Amino acid sequence: MIKLFQPWWKKKQRPAPAVLSPDNIPKHVAIIMDGNGRWARRLGLPRIVGHRTGMKAVKRATIAADELGISVLTLYAFSTENWKRPKDEVDFLMSLPQEFLAIELGELIEKNVQVRMMGYTDMLPPHTIAAMEEATERTKNNTGLILNFALNYGSRREIAESVKAVARKVQSGELSAEDITPDSLEEHMLSAGLPDPDLLIRTGGELRLSNFMLWQTAYSELWFTDIYWPEFHKEHLIEAVAEYQRRTRRYGGLS
Repeated sequence: MIKLFQPWWKKKQRPAPAVLSPDNIPKHVAIIMDGNGRWARRLGLPRIVGHRTGMKAVKRATIAADELGISVLTLYAFSTENWKRPKDEVDFLMSLPQEFLAIELGELIEKNVQVRMMGYTDMLPPHTIAAMEEATERTKNNTGLILNFALNYGSRREIAESVKAVARKVQSGELSAEDITPDSLEEHMLSAGLPDPDLLIRTGGELRLSNFMLWQTAYSELWFTDIYWPEFHKEHLIEAVAEYQRRTRRYGGLS
């Protein structure tokens, strides 16, 4: 009987914490939080249970990132493509920022966390916008971890909007076409002012970027895991950072 359960037990065990070098902690970690619905389906539960349980993983990841000394944590909360999902699921997802911040904002303030939102407010319901604006306003002077929610975010739209902004400057004579540089495009992106992600994590077993920070992740280290987002714990973040520390970042040059 013990042998029958041994493989399952080994698979379910969380990884033993790795030993990290404090001198090589990624400044910016971005996470594609995938697998909420599949986690719930595996347990015979509604998808919305997976999304609500995923909020606990958001808190765990935020605390862990802060403890590890990560400066920016960007979480892909809702994409511009997610509007294609069933309306009841979308409505529930739009309620989660308000629910999460109502519970956690006080502790985030206490922990000196600065909350930001990277996305487009069009289409977002007023209660979602209000929750994000309140959190942003109340934490704007905090100097600790930046918790950046990518909400109604799509990288292709972000790049297109940046190009439009630069084109308007060219039309007005403020900028010449010859002066357009990657930096001038970045100045108009939603991530302006933030460093590019050093490490991109995706949970849920999929191996794609899903229109997330396509410009900014040009030289990010990528780490994929089969773990569903509701199962994500500090040990998994440590495991990802440990793998990051084992790699050599060349940026097109030689090591």
